[in-house]
Amino acid sequence: MNNSVRMVLMFVVLILVTNVSAAFNACPKCGSLEVPYPLSTDDNCGDSRYRVYCNNGILGFLSARGFYYKILSINPSAYKLIISPPSIQENTCYSSDFTSEGLRLDENLPFNISTHNTVMLLNCTAALLRSPLNCSSNSICRQFEEKVEEGSGCINTLCCHFLKDSSMTSHMIRVRAGGCTAYTSVVDMKPGASFVSWNYGIELQWIPAN
Repeated sequence: MNNSVRMVLMFVVLILVTNVSAAFNACPKCGSLEVPYPLSTDDNCGDSRYRVYCNNGILGFLSARGFYYKILSINPSAYKLIISPPSIQENTCYSSDFTSEGLRLDENLPFNISTHNTVMLLNCTAALLRSPLNCSSNSICRQFEEKVEEGSGCINTLCCHFLKDSSMTSHMIRVRAGGCTAYTSVVDMKPGASFVSWNYGIELQWIPAN
């Protein structure tokens, strides 16, 4: 057997061993969701740096401020997962994670907010008009206010939207008094797409495990 064939065989074996090892160390399903490696629901499976939480069959992601977000889907081949945006409290325009100042990720962990999220900020102060965000009457947040959140406390407030690009912090979507008090997010929004087709969620991505 020549050296080239031997090297190819060794490479194939290495890949197979790696894949089998990762599959063997994967965590059990949580409800209807598979928990692929390196995500970890306890100390006996996955990689502890990629901790998620399974509570009563619901898989959740914990922010740096201690707020749980339901995980809606996981794409292990793309190293991505989608969490549910926080609810907006009834008859108000405050996100349920307002006391945590919105979504904040621990910058020491291997997760960040992807660039596929279109974020809508609601109930904003006039200070946002000086920002580069789209706060015009044509902002898509108007559709959310008028057609999705009809009857809520967000109607007729100042709202803005933006595509979370790589120039922004990838570890935070902020709400606060004196800024905006609520938000939601749509993943992979297509230009001109009707609000009925919006895919609500916040897409997070993770750095592959070593």
